[in-house]
This record gives sequence, C-alpha cells and structure tokens, in this order.
Amino acid sequence: MKTELIKELFEKFETACHIINDVECWSARELQELYKYSDWRNFLKVIDKAKQACKNAGEDIGDHFVDITKMVTIGSGTEREVEDVALTRYGCYLVAQNGDSSKPEIAFAQTYFAVQTRKQEIIEQRLLESERVTARDKLSKSEKKLSGIIYERGVDEKGFAIIRSKGDEALFGGYNTSEMKTKLGVPAKRPLADFLPTLTIKAKDFATELTSHNVIEKDLQGEKHIGDEHVDNSAAVRKILIQRGIKPENLPAEADVKKVKRKIEGEEKKVLRGTKKLKKGKKK
Repeated sequence: MKTELIKELFEKFETACHIINDVECWSARELQELYKYSDWRNFLKVIDKAKQACKNAGEDIGDHFVDITKMVTIGSGTEREVEDVALTRYGCYLVAQNGDSSKPEIAFAQTYFAVQTRKQEIIEQRLLESERVTARDKLSKSEKKLSGIIYERGVDEKGFAIIRSKGDEALFGGYNTSEMKTKLGVPAKRPLADFLPTLTIKAKDFATELTSHNVIEKDLQGEKHIGDEHVDNSAAVRKILIQRGIKPENLPAEADVKKVKRKIEGEEKKVLRGTKKLKKGKKK
C-alpha cells in the first residue's frame, strides 16, 4: 500500500472518530463510506458477523455495538432520521476483520484499529509486516497445492524438496536453497522463505503457481519433467526481476516471519484490553 494512500486513509479514519462519554467510537454509516460499501443493507450483514464474533469472544455485544439514530441531509437541505450503530475501536476492528480484505480501505482498517498508537508511521510499518505475513501464508498454501498435484504424478516428499531447491537455484542466480540460507544467515532447519523479504516471497509464490498450472495443462509426469518445468518458471520470474534492476539473491534477509506473526497476533489480542466500552442507549 502506497504511503500517499496510507496518509489519506489515516486522516479519514482520524477525522471520523467521535468521543461519546469519554469513549472513542465511530459511526457505522461513516464506516460504510470509508470501507467502500455502497449498500447499507450489505454493510449491516458485515456488522452482524462482527457482532457474532464479539459474542464468540465472550464479550457483551452492547458494550461495543450500540444502536443509535442520526440526522442526515437529503434533497433541498431537509433532514431525516436514519438508523445507525455506534462502534468502539474493538467493534470497528471486528467489522474490518469480517469485511472484504481485498479492499485497501479494509486492509488498512484491520491495522488501524488493531494498533493502539495513533502514529501514521507505526501503522505503515505494521501494514508492511502484515503484507509479508500474508505473502508467506500464501506461499505455504501454493507449495502445499503443488505438492498434492505432483504427488499424484509420481513425486514424493523428497522429490518435491529437490524440485523446490532447483527452483530456488534458478530464481537466485545459481544459489540453491542451502546456499541461500548460508548467505542470509538462516538457521539450517528453518524454511528459507521465513526470512525472505515480501518481494522474494511473492516471486517464489508466482513461480510455484505457474508450475502447478502447467503441470496440469501439460500433463507432466515424474520428478524430472516437473522439475524442469519449475526451473523454467523460476528462471522466467528471475528474468522479470532482473529487468527491473532487482537481483533477489542480493536482497537482505528480514526478521523471522513467525516472530512477526506472533507480534501481530499479540497486538490484536490487546485491542479489547485497550478499548473502553460504550454505554447502551446513548445517542449521537
């Protein structure tokens, strides 16, 4: 997510914050616009899911979701009363978690409401960390998918490891998996991808998805043919990176993605503890 968009969204979410009885809260009607939902009824479905998640967490829904009404301007400057919901930071977080995360606004909100600090640069760093964790999870799923496909075509777990290492060798300009671990200081028993930057993780994922697709399309069988296909795809991805001035083997290692994921999950667990509760029946 670009810095300009992060700054824009940060300012919008800050402006939308209201204080009711010393409690930070947001209007669902305003969140509907911020989350880019055109239809109120569809957004209410997301709120209902968030309420259920609140209940499942052992919390009183009324502490974080309060039905209110607000006046809105319609044609000719007249006003009418509409239903609304006041949400605490925790309530907003749950709505974001149950929304369409492919929307950048919701992806931003998931971090904005999870981080207690109100500093744009910290939120931006958290978004980068979340993107890396998501990319790593996606690669794991892609590799599991490829492993299942090629297992049915005569390649066992050991063969898959060999194919993956040859793919790494093609992607990293001659460095196999073991050599890249040494180069980046990755523990021998840990996956290389856990210490790669987001760009390289996505590059590996793209090559893996290409291989899965082509193994089926070309009806490839056996370790050699499938291995050659994965090498070709990894080399093709490397070519794209080289054309853009990027040598993946020269990108520095990053923090253990498992530790980053635990940190993010820990922050999310603190959202509730750091959120004051709304009193039922209060109007905006």
